[in-house]
Amino acid sequence: MIMQAQEQRYYSPEEYLELEINSEERHEYINGEIIVMTGGTPNHNKIAGNFYAGLNFGLKRQPYQVFITDQRLWIPQRRIYTYPDVMVVAGEIELAEGRKDTITNPVLIAEVLSKSTRNYDQVEKFAAYRTISTFQEYVLIDQYTMHVEHYYKTAPTKWIFSEYDGEEMMLSLSAFSFEISLADIYDKVDFTTSD
Repeated sequence: MIMQAQEQRYYSPEEYLELEINSEERHEYINGEIIVMTGGTPNHNKIAGNFYAGLNFGLKRQPYQVFITDQRLWIPQRRIYTYPDVMVVAGEIELAEGRKDTITNPVLIAEVLSKSTRNYDQVEKFAAYRTISTFQEYVLIDQYTMHVEHYYKTAPTKWIFSEYDGEEMMLSLSAFSFEISLADIYDKVDFTTSD
């Protein structure tokens, strides 16, 4: 049997947004390609929720806004629309031109790592996020073991890397005053249910 290669269709950002508004599932847009975002596991959801809740409570009455999962982000230099697991904006939200549903100015982004997205989140996505002028801090949270990787920008081309293992460890953020234990990030996570 002869297999014919299917022609890849490329979409404009406007076509993507029109499709995304009417879609029941979420998609990433990467420079013309539309990629369906798979659903998360219960552990993924708990971890993202715990981190979001800690940030949202810890930053109350401060000039920061915290977003989870369904908030779209536009990265103009890479022509990417994506939905980070958790984002923090310092001060006022800046929206993509002509949009009321897509932000452009996170100071912090956190991603919960899955087996299918781990490399993409650690390499290509991090490189894309670094093109955002306001972006200062990146947190990668493993969902299969109690492990967090943390990157903080100290100069235009310099990032400091730290990693944390074990429930007694405290993750201290640098873009704003906030600290959370790994025990709180991983509260109610059952590692025996991991794939």
